[in-house]
Amino acid sequence: MKYNLNFINYFKKLNLLSLILVLISLIFIVFKGLNYGIDFKGGTLIEIRLDNNNIKVSDIRESLKKINLGDINVKNFGDDSDFLIKIEKKLNNNESLISEIKTSLDQDLNEEVNYRRVESVGPKVSAELLKSGIISIGLALLMMLFYIWFRFEWQFSLGSIIALFHDVIITVGIFSLLSIEINLSIVAAVLTIVGYSMNDTVVIYDRIRENLSKFNKLEINQISNLSVNETLS
Repeated sequence: MKYNLNFINYFKKLNLLSLILVLISLIFIVFKGLNYGIDFKGGTLIEIRLDNNNIKVSDIRESLKKINLGDINVKNFGDDSDFLIKIEKKLNNNESLISEIKTSLDQDLNEEVNYRRVESVGPKVSAELLKSGIISIGLALLMMLFYIWFRFEWQFSLGSIIALFHDVIITVGIFSLLSIEINLSIVAAVLTIVGYSMNDTVVIYDRIRENLSKFNKLEINQISNLSVNETLS
């Protein structure tokens, strides 16, 4: 299928929209911050399953409030009988934390609790994970910058890295706006976005380079418009 959409007509408007979205995203990231999960700030994650579907999130939360655990987050995980409990571990937390939680839940819920997963991440480990996550994204962007630089020209490299930052910043801004928990899976998702964005960029740049030699009398705007249309499929 052949497309003939005039992207150039919307160039200024869409650039302005992108700039606004990036600025809004940066404002949310700087002032609201990100909702780091236990992977990055330390804590305890417990996944449980109950035989009784009548047990509610509020019942579990009330039971855990009796113990001094700090911030507690309880939500359904999959089925109505599956729950995910996130506890912010304190510095003065004792070694019997898990056993205290199990005792409290068993007594208050009066129900057999199947503990399917218990994960604990300390502050030191979480700090290292956060650092590693930032470094991995930074290195991915840097290596792709050099790849574009050597394969095409420096102007193409500059454009691609701006596009990559555009995609990543807006995505992270959405995470901040919606208070989506940032964990290692989210880092992997951001790296995936970087990969797909770079793939699209390389495909379009290849077509632009071909059309530059094929239609040397056309202006760069016309060639860019033609190249994007040819890669839409």
